[in-house]
Amino acid sequence: MLSYRHAFHAGNHADVLKHFIELQLLRHLLQKDKAFWYIDTHAGAGCYALDSGYATQNAEYKSGITRLWERDDLPPPLEEYVELVKGFNPAGPLKLYPGSPLLALKLIRGQDRMRLFEMHPADSDLLQKNFRGQGARVLIQKADGFKALKALLPPPPKRALVLIDPPYEDKQDYRHVVSALNEGLKRFATGMYALWYPQLQRPETGKLPAQLKLLPAKSWLHVALTVYGSADTEVGMRGSGLFVLNPPWWLQEMLQKVMPYLVKHLGQDDQADFVLEYYEQPN
Repeated sequence: MLSYRHAFHAGNHADVLKHFIELQLLRHLLQKDKAFWYIDTHAGAGCYALDSGYATQNAEYKSGITRLWERDDLPPPLEEYVELVKGFNPAGPLKLYPGSPLLALKLIRGQDRMRLFEMHPADSDLLQKNFRGQGARVLIQKADGFKALKALLPPPPKRALVLIDPPYEDKQDYRHVVSALNEGLKRFATGMYALWYPQLQRPETGKLPAQLKLLPAKSWLHVALTVYGSADTEVGMRGSGLFVLNPPWWLQEMLQKVMPYLVKHLGQDDQADFVLEYYEQPN
């Protein structure tokens, strides 16, 4: 199925959670001089207009990035994220929202590499345009990211962040993400993997975190932000989560401080909340 377009949801609460954590994971890799790869299995179009086209239909960004845009009390990790988004809007008003790959491009160095995959023909073409002129350090393919990932692991520098965030338009995606991570760990056990998932009124959604916890990773971190309602009574995406394999040791403590802020400012009713779990294999 290729009807999904991320432009409908650009800048919403799920993007805020996903992208500010993505930046923390990249910052962790940047602490060492050695090169790394950024691999995005479902890269989308790369950048999204918020004042025209698909994004205006539901204006989901108004309950996401807009709520942080003018705040002067942001925790440092959120402040860095918002400042990066503001860099795409130099005139001031929020009109453009960068996707995961464009945010990564702002941080990577000359020795680092990006490998981006997108199957949707229109979004793949837009992705190519948004990365024009980047040369060999950014390779883009119109391909199934689940299938393409296998051939890339392990990457030559043996350091990478792999971001997997399919649309879950096809229920098989829930099975595919578990399979992709399991295969990835076999080929590249020390890699850092970040999987995004939506909180929907679907049995597959509820089962996914438990399935991910059974993966043979030495450590994992699970964080989820629920912005409204109960799974029993509400329809639509009431929140989202990230499951990180081989996370930085400090990430849990940082999220413990930041997540209450996101609940307070992105929450839409009194049922807004967060989940934060961490596991490390004993020596």
